[in-house]
Amino acid sequence: MPNLELVAKTDVSSFRKIAIGTWHEGGDPSVYGTMEVNMDEAMRYLAEFRARTGRRLTISHMMAKVAAMALKEVPDANAVLRFNRIYLRKRIGIFFQVVMTDEGAGKTDLSGATVYDVERKSLLEIFDEFNAKVEKVRKRQDPALESTRQMFLGVPYFMLNRLLKIVSFFSYTLNLDLRWAGIPSDPFGSMMITNVGSLGLDTAYVPLVPYSRVPILLALGSVRDSPVVRDGKVVVGKTMKVNATFDHRFIDGFHASVLSRVVRDWFEHPYERFDNLDQMPAAASKRAAAAAG
Repeated sequence: MPNLELVAKTDVSSFRKIAIGTWHEGGDPSVYGTMEVNMDEAMRYLAEFRARTGRRLTISHMMAKVAAMALKEVPDANAVLRFNRIYLRKRIGIFFQVVMTDEGAGKTDLSGATVYDVERKSLLEIFDEFNAKVEKVRKRQDPALESTRQMFLGVPYFMLNRLLKIVSFFSYTLNLDLRWAGIPSDPFGSMMITNVGSLGLDTAYVPLVPYSRVPILLALGSVRDSPVVRDGKVVVGKTMKVNATFDHRFIDGFHASVLSRVVRDWFEHPYERFDNLDQMPAAASKRAAAAAG
């Protein structure tokens, strides 16, 4: 059984081949971009979702769904490089960074949780699955992640770079399932999302992580009151900056334009795109609220 379910991309343009040949490592061909999204309707939807379901939905949960829908629309961006060839993923996985604060006073660690097939799931399903995974990660109850974490804590510093390259080569280039060695299967998914807004930041660009083979990273800024133009007048509105880093070897302006269009469309028209709040059973909402309380 392989680590990833992949299919080789055969119709590769000359520019794409030149780009692949130009840069060797995933940290070299970084391209950065920022878009500002009107969040008035999204924040209203989020507040109503919380009130109806009792679940503390966040912008990150919403972005996971949006990002998956963008990858569904432009599948060429859901890919990895193996031996300088592009292979398209058969599944969409969205990775969330998770801050862990159980190391003691003043100490933190970073881990993550990945939700797969996000494009097929509702916000309710995404929220429940993600929260369950985060709970396991924070309680150190995810055996695969804990095994990997303990292994790397024991690796000498001078071996870290070499070991990460070896693991990445066997997991992605050779596409081998290394769970027998304590390495989780496809732990990073298709795209990484981090919420820098929780740190009070509007803009931040996350570096590509070469060993993860993830070509797109999104950093979500804080939602702020900003001057916006409506009907020719300047008024106060809610806005958020979405900051992207992507691998230019096989992601370019076309893919970025699709991503930005889908992000803007879903966040500015949430009632038409996300779960239909009117169809959520009242009984289920009350049970969820009681469980959350």
